[in-house]
Amino acid sequence: MPLDASKLNSLGFAKPPAETRVVVAMSGGVDSSVVAAKLAEEGYDVVGVTLQLYDHGAALAKKGACCAGIDIHDARRVAEEMGFPHYVLDYENIFRDAVIDEFADSYLGGATPVPCIRCNERVKFKDLLETAKDLDADCMATGHYIQRKDGPNGAELHCATDANRDQSYFLFSTTPEQLDFLRFPLGHLPSKDATRALAQRYGLVVADKPDSQDICFVPDGNYASVIEKLRPGAAEPGEIVHADGRVLETHRGVIHYTIGQRRGLGIGGLDEPLYVVKLDVENKRVVVGSKELLATRTIPVREINWLGDGPFTGAEEWHVSVKVRSTRPPREAVIRPISETEAEVELLTPEEGVSPGQACVFYETGGSRILGGGWIWRGY
Repeated sequence: MPLDASKLNSLGFAKPPAETRVVVAMSGGVDSSVVAAKLAEEGYDVVGVTLQLYDHGAALAKKGACCAGIDIHDARRVAEEMGFPHYVLDYENIFRDAVIDEFADSYLGGATPVPCIRCNERVKFKDLLETAKDLDADCMATGHYIQRKDGPNGAELHCATDANRDQSYFLFSTTPEQLDFLRFPLGHLPSKDATRALAQRYGLVVADKPDSQDICFVPDGNYASVIEKLRPGAAEPGEIVHADGRVLETHRGVIHYTIGQRRGLGIGGLDEPLYVVKLDVENKRVVVGSKELLATRTIPVREINWLGDGPFTGAEEWHVSVKVRSTRPPREAVIRPISETEAEVELLTPEEGVSPGQACVFYETGGSRILGGGWIWRGY
């Protein structure tokens, strides 16, 4: 028998807020700070937790990156202001092993990795979530812009109300078990301005703090320089080759290029605009060609996390919409399962710049529900 919704608190539990313990993952930014303050004001038993993911002593001056030293300080100040306990957990080793090392290896392999997804999957929604359970929490709340809704078959993941803030692309690998324990109190808000208005109302010191824009351990957006530090000697020179076989120029290392890149190729004197269409890591070659060569219709996907109703292999094909980059709108597609974790995705309209290492996220066509996703794993 379903629970009477009128008897549930705002987090979905049939008991008073004061008897409901919630661990809030606090990055030190305005979003997670508002979540913690909001729940504390509503009377919940809030415990704030901030993860130290790398040497914050070296990162103190790096504004715009989450989880750095100043962010830990800001999270602690919010907890003090709102009167709930706050803990800092040293996750440097876990973060390096689960996220940074794979990021470096994937990049060296010619892929375009998305470490924020791996961080959610392997650190925040795994180790931190287990820590929350060890603290006898009823749930864990985050500042992500996404919605969790109760459906007929259990908790469902849905896009945020504000499409401009939606973070569903980065959360597709959230499992049903994790979703049962997670809460996203900001997903229904109409805009980031509404979040900042709440921060002002609570008097939070971070109310006007700028949003983080980059990967936390790549605060200046220079991926190649980070790879060179992590893997010294990795940037070996090679050739820039046209798709027709002509050698056009030399390069300083494949790590300086990504699929779809046009600017900064250092190639002059040619009439046609050229794009990076393939990274041949084994032969240290950057292959360039016309924009038409970037168009992809068939995408192999693996490590699939399925959030739809019924088993993934229960249908010969699924008609959905997919995103192959976080900044692009969903496109209609057909998924043909190969196994529980592998599939071939056929785009009804070809997409440009599809790259191994990116995620392919599945959405309900015409709706807001996220049906899961997987990782693009082969070159073209």
